[in-house]
Amino acid sequence: MGARKRNRAEQMKEAKKTKYFARLRNCPTSPRKMRLVADLIKDVEVEMALNILKNTSKEAAGRMHKLLLSAIANWEAKNEGVRIEDSHLYVKEVAVDSARMLKRIQPAPQGRAHRIRKRSNHVTLVLGNLNEEIQTEHKVEQEQ
Repeated sequence: MGARKRNRAEQMKEAKKTKYFARLRNCPTSPRKMRLVADLIKDVEVEMALNILKNTSKEAAGRMHKLLLSAIANWEAKNEGVRIEDSHLYVKEVAVDSARMLKRIQPAPQGRAHRIRKRSNHVTLVLGNLNEEIQTEHKVEQEQ
């Protein structure tokens, strides 16, 4: 393996240590419906996002709630001994991508058939830390 490739792999490992995320794959909800719920919690603090998802009547909200709890657990695993209340976590980004599509046939009049597309999606939820982002902004300003 080349030196540049190895160095790049090490940089990516270091970046992943400070990134807190959770993924939900092949969720049997259409991406369009899931994006409606994802937009509700984007750029919102974690506790507020949990309350929003708990009180949303959409079916996708339950899945998103569970995913957010998983992302919080991942954050706790990487930051032992740090309280969530002190860190000011928020939902940095939520990406909803389409996944596999099950294609089914619906009988139609006069011997025809219509295709039904049962869609599913992949969701990636990334948490951000307001304290860390403020510190990095100050470093950038000082360097300039």
